Amino acid sequence: MLRGKCLCEAVRFEITGSLGPLGYCHCTQCRRASGTAFSANADVGRGELWFTSGDALIREYESSPGRFRAFCSRCGSPLYKRTAERPEVMRVRLGLLEDDPQLQARVHVWVSDKAAWYEITDSLPQLPEGLPKR
Repeated sequence: MLRGKCLCEAVRFEITGSLGPLGYCHCTQCRRASGTAFSANADVGRGELWFTSGDALIREYESSPGRFRAFCSRCGSPLYKRTAERPEVMRVRLGLLEDDPQLQARVHVWVSDKAAWYEITDSLPQLPEGLPKR
C-alpha cells in the first residue's frame, strides 16, 4: 500500500494496488497544472485509489473534452487525471506520495511541448506526443 497527501494535508489517499509505469509528461497542461517543467505520473485502477480524508475538497476541471484534472480546492495540489475514454484508470501525481513507489521512470512524453528552458539529460525514450493508444 502507498499513502499520499496534498500540500495542506487535508486530502489523503491510499493506493492498494500496483502502479503502472512511471512517466514524465511535458505537455503544456501538465506543466501549467504542476508549475514545473514536467509531471511525474503513473496509472492506478480506479478501485485501488481510496481517499481516506478530504474527498469533499476535491474538485475536477475538464481541461479538454473528456479529460478531467483533479485538485485540492484548499491548496491547489494536483491529485490525478482521468478520462471519459478510460474511466477505470486514474493517473496519479507521484509527487504526492509519502511512500517510495519503487518505480523508475520509463519515458518522457509530449516532448514536442517541452519547456524551452528545460533540457532532458537522461537516456529515457522521448516521445514527441503521448503513448500510443492501446
